[in-house]
Amino acid sequence: MPDLSSWPLWASIITFLVATGLIAWAGTKLAAFGDRVADRTGLGEAITGTLFLGCTTALPGLAASITAVLDGRPALAISNAIGGIAIQTTFLAIADIAYPKANLEHASASVANMIQTAMLVVLLALVLLGLTGPDVTIAHVHPMTPVLFLAAGAGFWLVYRSSTEPMWKPEQTAETVEDIPGESHRRESLGKLLVGFGITAGVVTAAGAVVASTTGNIADATGFSETVAGGLFSGVATSLPELVTTVAAVRRSALTLAVSDIVGGNFFDVLFVFVADLVYLQGSLYHAKGVSAREAFFTSLAILLNITLLLGLLYRQRSGPANIGFESVLMLLLYVGGFLTLSLCM
Repeated sequence: MPDLSSWPLWASIITFLVATGLIAWAGTKLAAFGDRVADRTGLGEAITGTLFLGCTTALPGLAASITAVLDGRPALAISNAIGGIAIQTTFLAIADIAYPKANLEHASASVANMIQTAMLVVLLALVLLGLTGPDVTIAHVHPMTPVLFLAAGAGFWLVYRSSTEPMWKPEQTAETVEDIPGESHRRESLGKLLVGFGITAGVVTAAGAVVASTTGNIADATGFSETVAGGLFSGVATSLPELVTTVAAVRRSALTLAVSDIVGGNFFDVLFVFVADLVYLQGSLYHAKGVSAREAFFTSLAILLNITLLLGLLYRQRSGPANIGFESVLMLLLYVGGFLTLSLCM
């Protein structure tokens, strides 16, 4: 990728917007692919949403975090990852608004989604421990980094086990939308579907790297901290595929796929910190120059947002204002309030 560090502000902004548009365009293709792959393979929407949509839509953020580390911006790498989790969780409130029949968290009841959300809180808590704990390294890597990877592996196993051998199921109501495979998708070529996924993944990954570089330039030129720039600009831009695919999945009534795309994408986003710490050769990423209490605050906000989501999935409020649940209203308030606090007071 060409060196963008010497570009003027206007060029960085235009490039940022073009790359963001590419990410959004590619994201429109992913929901249909995910729904069809779920039906064709028989894996179900929860597993497909995590492994296919969650992983694919997370690629721009991964590229952005790695690029930020290579550019010498460790705070931007962390805030991009955590900012992506915060905004993607809040996207479910927008998807809830796009589903007028009932509260989305009620209609998409899934044990796998609840376990994923609980495990995501565990992973975020590990990141918070790394940020606030002692500055120690083993071969330039913080000890929390391998723990994070092992915990994520255990989380994936729990999600898979709960999908294939559920020990209990949510009560089915008139508003619940079950994951029933479409017969027409069972006859599609799996190879063609996977090729389509691969092409889309390439587009969003390349665009994600461009977003990271231009975000750094914008932060330098405008005086924004890398935490705010990463969470607000880079985190939001690289999370657009999740927003587009989630709303598209909701409109296809693939509700479990919509929620698992967000939660699964968040799962992969936490692992950006794992990868970034491996790539950062100057010591612990958690205690690198520029990393401060802002990153710990941002991580705490992401934990609070996901606990709110988990409460909504467990309580399953049937409807509320505009047919959205209390958790959607609260997530929107928490996200806006958190960002105002971060931008104006820290």
